[in-house]
Amino acid sequence: QVQLVESGGGLVQAGGSLRLSCAASGRTFGSYAMVWFRQAPGKEREFVAAISARSGSIEYANSVKGRFTISRDNAKNTVYLQMNSLKPEDMGVYHCESRDWRTTSSHPDDYNYWGQGTQVTVSS
Repeated sequence: QVQLVESGGGLVQAGGSLRLSCAASGRTFGSYAMVWFRQAPGKEREFVAAISARSGSIEYANSVKGRFTISRDNAKNTVYLQMNSLKPEDMGVYHCESRDWRTTSSHPDDYNYWGQGTQVTVSS
C-alpha cells in the first residue's frame, strides 16, 4: 500500500521561504514520478511542480517558476519542494502525489496516490 506523508508547512510572511517534504513508502519510490499540487479554499486543485522517476524531467507551473524548486532523494524515499519568495497567492494545502509511470504529468487525473497534505499560509 502506497503511503505519502507531507510535512514542512506553516505560517510565513510574504517573501519568506518554506521547504516541504514528502516521505513515501509502500513501493519502489525511485521508479515513479512525483508531483506537488495545491488547493486553496473554494478553488480547484492546482498543479505546482513534477519530477520524473530519475529527476531527468522537471515541470513547473508558470506561477512558481524561478521561485520553487522540486527535488527528490530516491535513497531516502523523499520528494521536496523548496519554496522561496512566497506570495499570499501561494497559500493552500499542498499535497504530494504519485503516479504509476516514470514520466511527469501536470494533470490531476494522472495521479493515483496522495497524502493528507500540509497547510501553507502566507501573510501579507
